[in-house]
Amino acid sequence: MSQLTHHEIVVLLVSLGVLLAAARALGEVARRLGQPAVIGEIAAGILLGPTVLQAAFPGVGEWLFPREGPLPQVMHGITTIAITLFLLVAGMEVDLSTIWRRRVAALSVGVGGMVVPFAVALVPALLAPRLMGWDEGSSVKVFALFLATALSISALPVVAKMLIDLQLFRTDLGMTIVAAAVFNDLAGWMVFAMVLALMGHAASSGLELWHTITLTLVFVAFMLVAGRWLIDRSLPWVQAHTSFPGGVLGFALVITIACAAFTEWIGVHAIFGAFICGVALGDSRHLRPRTREIIEQFVSFIFAPLFFASIGLRVDFAANFDLGLVLVVLALATVGKLAGCVVSARFAGFRSREAWAIGFGMNARGAMEIILGLLALEAGLINERLFVALVVMALLTSITSGMLVQWSLGKPKPVRFWAFASSKSFVPDLGATNSTEAIRALARAAADANPDLDADAVAEVALARERLMGSGIGGGIAVPHARLATIDAPAVAIGRVPGGVDFDAPDEQPARLVILLITPASQPEYQLRLLASVAQTAQSPATVERLVEAASWTEFLAALNTDATPAQEHG
Repeated sequence: MSQLTHHEIVVLLVSLGVLLAAARALGEVARRLGQPAVIGEIAAGILLGPTVLQAAFPGVGEWLFPREGPLPQVMHGITTIAITLFLLVAGMEVDLSTIWRRRVAALSVGVGGMVVPFAVALVPALLAPRLMGWDEGSSVKVFALFLATALSISALPVVAKMLIDLQLFRTDLGMTIVAAAVFNDLAGWMVFAMVLALMGHAASSGLELWHTITLTLVFVAFMLVAGRWLIDRSLPWVQAHTSFPGGVLGFALVITIACAAFTEWIGVHAIFGAFICGVALGDSRHLRPRTREIIEQFVSFIFAPLFFASIGLRVDFAANFDLGLVLVVLALATVGKLAGCVVSARFAGFRSREAWAIGFGMNARGAMEIILGLLALEAGLINERLFVALVVMALLTSITSGMLVQWSLGKPKPVRFWAFASSKSFVPDLGATNSTEAIRALARAAADANPDLDADAVAEVALARERLMGSGIGGGIAVPHARLATIDAPAVAIGRVPGGVDFDAPDEQPARLVILLITPASQPEYQLRLLASVAQTAQSPATVERLVEAASWTEFLAALNTDATPAQEHG
């Protein structure tokens, strides 16, 4: 039985330690600069790989990361496990109920944002495969399908992080982008599973291609129906009879590995099984937020950096950087995505600025394209020039999408949410025991202060939206919203709930301050501006505490004016 020598074990441990340290350090630098950590992690691999270290100090580079012998195989095994677990986390980000809640707009934008870029990339890949980076030892048709799929998928984790940073996540616009990205990711990975089978991955399994495709469809259907139900029923038992968090972590990893092994066996790839398992696991109502956070941190801070840093060890980015090909790939990806999403968003009823914001938001790529590109490179489907172009495209779109969303929405003059409220629409104690009672009480207060409003109509619209997505923003604040076609100006009602009411906040804190936003349907930008004002106020826990303690409208205004920021003062 062959095993690593003493020297090889030392080299393996040192190389893993250096790779992880560099990836984590540069990942944190990227976060401090407001960028996804994956940018810094890939940069770490480029610095340690053939692009920089092995070119400047070949002896050191070859000692740390040898290209021959058993160590590259061991490293490949470790990074395979890392990416498998990362796809578990990516799958957990997929909220199937989000698609259903925003099904009309989400399906419109999701389908347009998938079909149009797919077609835009497919045509040149078929007509000029050599110029696009086709490896001559593979099928042109399979190559074209791969490239079309890779340029069609959005990066859901990057999209979600961007919307949270821009304080748009819980707006109608943000919900539409997230739902469309969820659909886009799910459909894209389904298509790519078929491409993986066509790439010849299935041949290594010994199964016929049609067997692989059939088993893939059966696996997905089982996991998203029966599998979701079984996981949801099993989690309470696991939590009741095992120690926390080890029991749930072990359960999650075991079923992930089992699903990954199954899809690898049928000839697709282990990461596809992990992704679908993550979708089924993340959909369970019994998966506690704390458990979800532990799984995400366990993977995102240890395994994901190792995988993304290892990408830089595989390719010489300087030698294989082709500016022309990078520009072509970037143009195809961006034009296709924007055309599909903007037209679809307009069709779904969004105004021009919002439609462009949706297009730029959906254009955020990132880890998904890089993973697909690496699999195609390993399979010999693409050359290193195209792989480098895909990585550069993914990083550039991740960096610029947030800025472009802000630019497309414009920079309107800041508003203060309390400017649309009054002593009549301020309720010192809502006396509510649940979110429905709180919203109805605020609707009555808003109608008392604004004769043009119908309390029942306001409450029904706000409650309908509340059922789509909870309006708790965290920190003890909830911001329900009603958009009405019968008004021309916004109205705001504010109420205190000293005991707190559950509004499904991400931090699970009950809302002690509830702010009902009522905006005209003809001016949807008011929701974004008012919500941004609330979010700015919520950044100060001390201010929130004083607002909750305010027993009158005068005290409420005093608390706001005492802690007003310069931006608020000049709003």
